[in-house]
Amino acid sequence: MEFDYTITTKKTFDIATQSVQDEIAKANMRVLYIHDVQKALTEKGFERDSFKIIEFCSAKFANEFLNKDIKIGLCLPCKINVYIKDGRTFISGMRPIILSQFFPQADLGERPKEIDQIIQNIINKAK
Repeated sequence: MEFDYTITTKKTFDIATQSVQDEIAKANMRVLYIHDVQKALTEKGFERDSFKIIEFCSAKFANEFLNKDIKIGLCLPCKINVYIKDGRTFISGMRPIILSQFFPQADLGERPKEIDQIIQNIINKAK
């Protein structure tokens, strides 16, 4: 089982970043924050290609998971990274299906698979 779902895109970094945000909204989820990792590291004297972490959430899913095990909050919110590596733009998201491995005592049912598919759809449509 893969930890991540990662694809390359022919879109520019900025357009890919905006496409991810647009697809998150279309999936009825909310972008909470966008971390500009490149900017933060550059300010500290480190060189980094373009890299943003887009944090997003569905209140319904988050509440459901927190009711199962409050420590699942350590994995919230969902994140999709958009970054440039070796001159190529990537879109990458953590796969929620791994939550059952981290929290085997929580009965998460099929919900991680459902959210995993939503995240893959967001990434594929943003491509």
